[in-house]
Formats: sequence, C-alpha cells, structure tokens
Amino acid sequence: MAIEARTGSGPVTDVAARPNPWRRLVDVWRHRELLLNLVRKELKLKYKNSTLGFLWSLLNPALYLVVFYFVFQIVLGAGLPYFAIFFLAGLLPWNLFSTSLGSSTTSVVGNAGLVKKVWFPREILPLAAIGAALVHFFLQLIVLALALVIFRYPPSAEFCLLLPIALLTLLLFAAALGIGFAALNVYLRDTQHLLELVLLAWFWATPIVYQYTKISDRIGNWVLLNPMTSIVITFQRAIYNRTTYYDTTTKTTVGILPDESIWWYLRNLGIVGGCSLLLLVGALLLFGRLEDNFAEEL
Repeated sequence: MAIEARTGSGPVTDVAARPNPWRRLVDVWRHRELLLNLVRKELKLKYKNSTLGFLWSLLNPALYLVVFYFVFQIVLGAGLPYFAIFFLAGLLPWNLFSTSLGSSTTSVVGNAGLVKKVWFPREILPLAAIGAALVHFFLQLIVLALALVIFRYPPSAEFCLLLPIALLTLLLFAAALGIGFAALNVYLRDTQHLLELVLLAWFWATPIVYQYTKISDRIGNWVLLNPMTSIVITFQRAIYNRTTYYDTTTKTTVGILPDESIWWYLRNLGIVGGCSLLLLVGALLLFGRLEDNFAEEL
C-alpha cells in the first residue's frame, strides 16, 4: 500500500511513485539555472564582508605548503625534490574533495528556510555546494601555476590528458557521498561532526604529504582501496612527473609514484568512477526515500 507523504511545502506525493535516479538527475538538469544561482549564493556568503575576498582561496593552500614544507623538509629532513610541486599536486584535489564533502553534507540543514518554503529538486543543494568548491579549486590552481613558473618545472604532457578524467571522477565520487550524507545529516546531525574526524584520518591515509611508495611497499595494491589514492596520484603523476629520485644521503634510488603506463592510471580511475556511479545511484535512492520528511525534521 502506498504511503502518502509531503515533500517540503510542495504537493502530496505517492512514495511508491518516487522518481528513479535518472529522473531525479533530469529534474536537476531542468533546474540548472537554480543550481547556478545557488552556487553564486554560496560564493557570496562565504566571503561576505571579507576584505580579501577570493584571495583567501589562494592563501589556504599557500599556508598549508609553508607549514608542511617546514615540518617535512626542514624539521624531518625529507629529501623529496621540488616538494612544493609534489605537495600542491596532491593537496588541491584533496581540498576540492574535502570541501565538497563537508559543505554538501550540511547543505540541506543550512538551507532549511528554503527547503520549507518552496519545492525544487533538493539534490541541487549538495550539488551547489560542490559547484562552489569547484570554483575555489580553479582559483587555487593559480598557486600551483605560480609554483610551476617559479621553479620552471614542466608537467607531463602525456599524463596531463588524464587530469580532466581524474577531476570528473573526483566530482562524481564527492557528489555520491555528498548527496547521501546530506540526507542522513537531516536526521542524524552527528553526521557532519563525525565526517570532520573521518576526513582528518582520510587525509593522512592518502599519499599527499608522503610518497605513494611509502605505503605501497608495505601493503602493495591494497592502498588503491582508498578511492582518493587513485585520483591524487594521477594528479601528482601528471603535474609532478617523477616516479623516482636519487637520495644523496643513502646513495639509493627512492620511489615516489608508480612507474606505470598511462593505461594503468586510467584503469584505476575507471574503477573508481564506475564504483562512484553505482554509489551515486544508491545515494539518489536514499535521498529520495528520506526527503519526504525533510521539512518536518528541519
């Protein structure tokens, strides 16, 4: 027997006749103008009454770079050449992912007033948060570009072809998790706080500050079970473009990144992308099941 429920302040809907994930995505596309407007709103609110404005997007990775360079290169004496390039190549995609996931998780709760007043595809809220994070990502690329110019460091022309695929895979993965967590957070507000701890641990479990080989030499390809590993090392392989370096202290050649063909990296991205697509379908189904009582819970 069908259950009657109210979605926000919109019309009564038959839960048994909920749109399937494809129809939900079509609805989002039809409301793409609203999506763009919400992205603009997110950007304006973030830097409202801020003197530096979008410059904060540039200062964030720059400050991270200074701190980690001091700790790992000066204090700990890690000998990785051009550490700034290596670090930024991994940090920027991670920042995009963590910012997307954090802001999308709180997007429905943060727009409670809008959810209660009018009907629109609620999935637009987490997607708008991801869209705003993507804008910041492109701004932060300026820091990386400056580093490449200052050090006169050439990326890999061949592996740079993978960057759009890696970026798309990252966004797909973030959207899948963000939509699902946004729905859960309406009912379980601890979700957003737990996520902060998870992201902290996840950061250190991903080879951003240290080389991929540091962990792969110990656990092998199990390191690729972390979806962000495949994405991050693709960015690093394209931009940092080194798989080994010669350690003058130990007089040995040290591994940095997998010395594999472009197809190996593409295969890993394909696996992560395929799993993310399945995860997105599940997230949309979960979102559709939980959204009926959003207005009441908010």
